[in-house]
Amino acid sequence: MNKALAAALRGLFFGVAMLALGALSLTARAAEPIKIGFSMALTGGIAANGKAALLAIQMWADDINAKGGLLGRKVELVYYDDQSNAAVVPGIYTKLLDIDKVDLVVSPYGTNLIAPAMPIVMQRGLTMMSLFGVGVNSLFHYDRYFQIMPLGPESNQAIPAGFFAAATMLEPKPKTIAISGVDAEFGKLTTDAARSLAQKAGLKIVYDRSYPPGTVDFAPVIRSIQQAAPDLVFVAAYPADSVGMVRAAREAGLKTMLFGGGLVGLQYAGVKTQLGPALDGIVDYELYVPSPQLAFPGFAAFLERYQAKAAAAGVDPLGYYVPPFIYAAMQIVGDSVAATGTLDQKALAAYMHGHGFATIVGEVRFAANGEWEKPRVLMTQYRGVAGKELEQFRKPGTQVILYPPAYKSGDVAYPFPPEEK
Repeated sequence: MNKALAAALRGLFFGVAMLALGALSLTARAAEPIKIGFSMALTGGIAANGKAALLAIQMWADDINAKGGLLGRKVELVYYDDQSNAAVVPGIYTKLLDIDKVDLVVSPYGTNLIAPAMPIVMQRGLTMMSLFGVGVNSLFHYDRYFQIMPLGPESNQAIPAGFFAAATMLEPKPKTIAISGVDAEFGKLTTDAARSLAQKAGLKIVYDRSYPPGTVDFAPVIRSIQQAAPDLVFVAAYPADSVGMVRAAREAGLKTMLFGGGLVGLQYAGVKTQLGPALDGIVDYELYVPSPQLAFPGFAAFLERYQAKAAAAGVDPLGYYVPPFIYAAMQIVGDSVAATGTLDQKALAAYMHGHGFATIVGEVRFAANGEWEKPRVLMTQYRGVAGKELEQFRKPGTQVILYPPAYKSGDVAYPFPPEEK
């Protein structure tokens, strides 16, 4: 064999070897899981919802992996406890991207924790599904942001709008309103919207004050509201605050036409059973209550599976509020990856903007700002709450749907508190 031929053969063998190694490398990469990263409140003030959200995400991952994963690859969840502390969120998302090398991200749970993740998400050009943020994108105007809570394009107005819609059913027409909210993102955004809507409705605002996070005694707030004698009382509060507000209102004997609106926490089974009859007559927002009008395909089956796991996971035994919507958020992420055949962030965002999604919470389409194209927040009223048994909240009628009209199951009852019969 001459030297030229030998050299040619060596070159051929080397090329074949490199092609084989390249093919092996591609195969190995294809076999690697798709990593989805996020922080979640597993301790701290909103851990109850954070844990329920995590269970829903894990259920989705188990379901998708049982079907073969996404793009022929298993899904792996990479997450860290943000301790319900907004200050640690930027560091977690930096670690997820730089150290863990996740392929996709979803947001933390809740407005105050989503906002600090946004600068990093935007800097990296990521598409992000947001988990229960109110008005977050009104601050950032980011075209790859999507939000699963059914608030509609003007997300900060959805909750007060439902409350004011219920107020229009009253006779005589209310003339005055008191507005109170926690001095934090949710409270500020929601009470700003309530104030604007009240002014448009021609209502005189006779009390309008925020209270600091961490407040434990709400008796002074309720006494001040009581002295103003408003026809309506709108409150935007976090869970512990909501309990404090309700108890203070009952203890002070507050009398008004409608009380409630944005009481976060009353949606949880633990708070419902904790307050029991004290809830009677309160008007508050919900995302789901037992009702034939809300029987979306797959919803009941999901709830049955979730409730079977809830006790062992130590999470909300009803699971009406957070879990179905978090699962639906992950359905949208998975469907977008499957439909586009890629993890490219720009392509995913374009698909999510351009298509509707069939989920367990119904049809979801996104507006230009990433919120639901049409709002579907329910305004409900507690009726006939007897004792503190959980089972009563599984039945239609304990919470009457006042708004929107498509899901309405009854008319508003007033005044608050309900008159003794």
